[in-house]
Amino acid sequence: MKKRDIFQSIMPTPKRLRDLIREIRSARTAADERSVVNKECAAIRESFRDEDNTYRCRNVAKLLYIHMLGYPAHFGQLECMKLIASPRFTDKRIGYLGCMLLLDERQDVHLLVTNSLKNDLSHQTQYIQSLALCTLGVICSAEMCRDLAGEIEKMIKSANAYIKKKSILCAYRIIRKVPDLMEMFIPSTRSLLNEKNHGVLFTAVCLITEMCEKSPDTLHHFRKEYELVPQLVRILKNLIMAGYSPEHDVSGVSDPFLQVKILRLLRRLGKTDLEASETMNDILAQVATNTDTSKNVGHAILYEIVLTIMGIQSEAGLRVLAVNILGRFLLNNDKNIRYIALNTLLRVVQADYNAVQRHRTTIVDCLKDPDISIRKRAMELSFALINANNVRGMMKELLHFLENCDQEFKADCCSNIVMSASKYSPNKRWHIDTVLKVLVMAGNHVRGDVVSMLIQLISETKTLHGYIALQMYKALSNDFTQQPMAQVAIWCIGEYGEHMFSTNVEDEEPVDVSEDDVVKVVEKVLSNNNSNEITKEYAITTLMKLSSRFTSTVPRIRQIIEVYGSSTNVELQQRSVEYTNLFSKFDHLRPALLEHMPLLEVHARSRSVMEDEGQEEENLLGGVEATNNENNINTMINPPVPTEGSSILDLIGNGPSKPDTTSGGGAVDLLDLLGDLGSTPTINNNTTPTQSSGNNLLDGFLSPEPSHTNQMNGDSSLCKIVAFSRNDLLVEMMCEKDTEPNIVVINVKATNSSSTPMSDFVFQAAVPKSFQMQLQSPSGTNLPASNQGEVTQVIKINNTQKTQLKMRLKMTYCQNGNTVTELGEVNTFPQHLWT
Repeated sequence: MKKRDIFQSIMPTPKRLRDLIREIRSARTAADERSVVNKECAAIRESFRDEDNTYRCRNVAKLLYIHMLGYPAHFGQLECMKLIASPRFTDKRIGYLGCMLLLDERQDVHLLVTNSLKNDLSHQTQYIQSLALCTLGVICSAEMCRDLAGEIEKMIKSANAYIKKKSILCAYRIIRKVPDLMEMFIPSTRSLLNEKNHGVLFTAVCLITEMCEKSPDTLHHFRKEYELVPQLVRILKNLIMAGYSPEHDVSGVSDPFLQVKILRLLRRLGKTDLEASETMNDILAQVATNTDTSKNVGHAILYEIVLTIMGIQSEAGLRVLAVNILGRFLLNNDKNIRYIALNTLLRVVQADYNAVQRHRTTIVDCLKDPDISIRKRAMELSFALINANNVRGMMKELLHFLENCDQEFKADCCSNIVMSASKYSPNKRWHIDTVLKVLVMAGNHVRGDVVSMLIQLISETKTLHGYIALQMYKALSNDFTQQPMAQVAIWCIGEYGEHMFSTNVEDEEPVDVSEDDVVKVVEKVLSNNNSNEITKEYAITTLMKLSSRFTSTVPRIRQIIEVYGSSTNVELQQRSVEYTNLFSKFDHLRPALLEHMPLLEVHARSRSVMEDEGQEEENLLGGVEATNNENNINTMINPPVPTEGSSILDLIGNGPSKPDTTSGGGAVDLLDLLGDLGSTPTINNNTTPTQSSGNNLLDGFLSPEPSHTNQMNGDSSLCKIVAFSRNDLLVEMMCEKDTEPNIVVINVKATNSSSTPMSDFVFQAAVPKSFQMQLQSPSGTNLPASNQGEVTQVIKINNTQKTQLKMRLKMTYCQNGNTVTELGEVNTFPQHLWT
């Protein structure tokens, strides 16, 4: 007997897999488990060194179990390759399973699998062919797809339904990995929908759907040349009339999985195609009316029917039927079904607004649902249903919801209420009352943009200044801990405090309040430790303004302001010193400097930052896709033009001062302090904007800018501008004159220099009101990594006044699973483009 045989005869038999599992499960601590695994891994390594190992299959199986527990098992990769090369089916099965678990396309061993796969794909045994197909579908790389696509294309034509089904799934995986190989499989799909085998038909529908989603040309090919829609309609009709086979029925519904797949493919084929949509209208109505709604599987089919109806060019009556189905879902006791109904109604509300309005009562009732996710969707949908006819009733319900809703909803809810009230208010008095209720109910959850918008609204409503000031004084007297409300109230009192004593205040009796009472309330806010810096800045400026309106309180106001001359807050200290100088040295100028603020000029508030960014996303199912094409987008804000008071302040010696970054605010000049407004910083080519005070109404519209460079390209009518460059995103603009006068064409190009791609890229731009802008459709929405691709877009600007163009930019994209929003501004467009 040879020494090797003697050695093998005295070696202990390797532990069986079931024994290893039992031993690992009996370990009481993690340390005991690691000890068992490490000991077994050492034994497996020792066994692998023996080339004539009869227990290799058992050891690899144990190693796969160890891998699934999270322990390293990479040393078994080559052993898997040896098992694949074995002629035994049991060895191949474990070997291919090991490849699927231990290998990926980043491993060098991955290249060695291709030859084994190619050999086994042509094997005589269907089960070995099946192992190779499953493995290829799991671990295929781009190179492997190109090497083996021809083999898969041949196997799709096989007469064996078992192999054909798995080959189609493998082709599906190849197309997802390498879309360029799609043309190879298109001819093979012609006869697949005529197959009788359920698995082949099901996988064929999945493959065709993927092809249509990947390539518009292929979609047109299936729609026109293959006439796929009538064929799918016939299959679907046979399903609901006779059924495919009893073993595929679920709860009495005929083959629901195949129905859902066919409906998804019909939705893709009917989108934007009127002829295809008309062909499938009848069968969709038939499925919608004949599906059993008492079972959950029926709800799944009806949900897919709704998506299909709303996603194609369907008839108006069919759309109403789809919305009514969702309305019935809202009455279901299942929370998941109600949530799906609300979510879908929110996506299709723009497609058939009137049909959704019929279910408004049920939707509003969902605001009281105990499930937080249902309440959130009901809130969003309720705001989408507000119009001029129902604004009073809807606002009453939403204000009640705001008062009792969860804390995380209050900020969004109050912002949307303010926006809706601004858009649909029946009169100014109702508008003011509604927003004041929001301030009181939402408390500190009110965002800064709501404060700015309310101040703008109050300044525009001259006839209600007394009423507003009185209501604000009452609210402030009751509670001055809510900072947004306190800021608006103090601003109103400072601007229009004298009007609250008028006997002509609308619908209000004169109140028993004196000028001293008003000053005391403002002083409480100023001295309160819970008031933030912005509120205190408002308060000290309001006291200064009241000194010119309440003459009897001037000594008291002066005394309060002087106290803050030694404040640790630099902003309060600066304001106190400057105001004290007004009292002492320039008292004769004080009444003129403290006059009422002029009306703030803010244009196109409907496009302000208060808008919900989710409304700008694509409406997938509404039949009307929301794009970033907008004409005449005018979202620039014109800051107030400085008055001659600026020169007066220069004489006083209190000119512009540098902002203090430690205190969070900066004084630009005394007029800005008196008006509680900062000036808009100018973004130049070689400077970055400073942080403005938190009470600046223009804050949300400004963003840091990179420097811009102009490059002339020989022709004086051409100009290249680097519009944005940050976080590996580069946006360039090539500007040129159009054939029409005053028109400039801007070709925008966006590239991505990072190592990860950017998806769902959306570029938006805004120009001042004096310009007219047309933003055309982009070339795509994906930016490949490492500058391997680009997204282009054309902008046309009409500058009839031939003034200097400034453009604000907004870019949104998804990268590494995160949504990123970038803001920028371009102010380096050369003037010669319009001369």
